[in-house]
Amino acid sequence: MKTPHTHSSGAVHLRRAAKSTRSDDDALSKGARTVDSLEDLRTAVNTCRRCDLWRNATQGVPGEGHTPAKMLFVGEAPGDSEDLQGHPFVGPAGAVLDRAFQAADIDRDEVVVTNAVKHFKFEPRGKRRLHVKPSIAEMKACHWWFEEELRLVSPKLIVALGSSGARAVLGKAVTISSLRAKPLPLPEGPHLWVTVHPSSLLRIPEEASRREEFLHFVDDLKKAKAWLARHH
Repeated sequence: MKTPHTHSSGAVHLRRAAKSTRSDDDALSKGARTVDSLEDLRTAVNTCRRCDLWRNATQGVPGEGHTPAKMLFVGEAPGDSEDLQGHPFVGPAGAVLDRAFQAADIDRDEVVVTNAVKHFKFEPRGKRRLHVKPSIAEMKACHWWFEEELRLVSPKLIVALGSSGARAVLGKAVTISSLRAKPLPLPEGPHLWVTVHPSSLLRIPEEASRREEFLHFVDDLKKAKAWLARHH
């Protein structure tokens, strides 16, 4: 068998193959790839270079859960624990969400949880890494992945956890108080249900107020589940 450098057509073939590979890599880095499952999405997210957040993050953190699912929960971005473990909502906010799921009789294995942004944004503070809110440009850069998740999950109800989650769905800034616990029809078919992000409960210093707001959060989830049962 002749080696490529001894045959002109072989050299041309290799140049074409290299060019094709570079094109594929460039397309992949921009998110121009169709994925077939959430697990496939994990591999694709880890190759994403649509913004610079990948540079300091440990890994990408795509959505996880059962597909298709009637409910999809979307927050803001991975935190420190999520970045290290590679799974969404496994840190302190995730523990609050799990407690709320249990209280609202929602099986986490039957829903999908994700974030608007797939890489951890932070600033170092000694040995700690403190969460930094993603910019609008970073959220826009990551929106392609969220659209892929919607396609794979095909939810009937999207539950936005906090204002960033709502912005990821609506493409504009909204206040939680104006939309909280109200079904909002979306042009694409599903409805949107807005509530607070579980991390906001962790920032309430008074225990009584924190408990009251947790019950309010649980009530939002119960109402979302009941609405879904009535309409789907």
